[in-house]
This record gives sequence, structure tokens and C-alpha cells, in this order.
Amino acid sequence: MITIILMIEKPMAPTDVELVTTLHGEEPQSFVVLMQPRGEQDRLLRALDDVALGEFTEAVSEAEAPEEDRRDERGRRALAQSIQALREVGVEAEGRLIDDHPLDVLASVVEETGADEVIVLTAPHYVEEFFHRDWASRARHKVGVPVLKLFAHSE
Repeated sequence: MITIILMIEKPMAPTDVELVTTLHGEEPQSFVVLMQPRGEQDRLLRALDDVALGEFTEAVSEAEAPEEDRRDERGRRALAQSIQALREVGVEAEGRLIDDHPLDVLASVVEETGADEVIVLTAPHYVEEFFHRDWASRARHKVGVPVLKLFAHSE
């Protein structure tokens, strides 16, 4: 069985579920989903990404950050939804919500589970990617398994 750590920041769309579950053909798979909802720490970078994508309304809305409790509740729901979607296509899945230090948590989960690979499934973050500060670029230096970066789809 292939064990895959899947890092996400929003609920998985059906297209994302299909993509990550078909990468290894018919081989049995087990997913550990690590969910870190978009938070306060990267508001400026998200706004710049929105401007780069021409999404000016979203860039302006970054000033209206959600309350921490609402963000955590949305994160828990998104995590549960993603785990359920993975299970519905016949793969094992479990997960956890991450508050801080996602790459430290990732490294410890990779070690705990003996994971075979990491998939980082996020929206494009052009500023972070340009400076190699995105999750996938940084994870490649922190974990001893292959790291695949995929762009998440919108519903």
C-alpha cells in the first residue's frame, strides 16, 4: 500500500480527488490529509497573488480576514469533506487540522507514517513560488520523500 501525505488549504473538488487517487493506478492507497486553512499570516502574499491573477475583488476582500474561530470551524468542515470524498472513491483516508508550522508537522507525519510521497495541493501562490517559499519548495528540503505539487481546482 502506498501512503501519501496530502497537504491542502481548502476543500478538495471532485476533480482533485480523481487526480490524486489515480496517480498510482490500481495500487492500494492510504492518505493522511493535512489541512491548514488560509490564515492571517500570509494575507499580503494572498492579495498579491489575487492581483497577479486579475482577481481584484478577492484582493480587496483579503482586508476582511475571518475571525480565528470561524476559520478553524471552516477548516474542520473542509478537512472532513475532503476525507469523506477520498473514502467515497475507495481509498483509506484520515487527517488533521494544522494551526502553525505546517512543514514541521509534515516532517513528523512523514516519519510517523513511513509515507512514500507528499502531494501539495494548493491554489497558485505566484509570489511564494517565485521565491521558492511555497509549501512544496520548502518541503523538498525538509522531508526525505518525493514531493509533488499540484494546483487545486475550483468548484
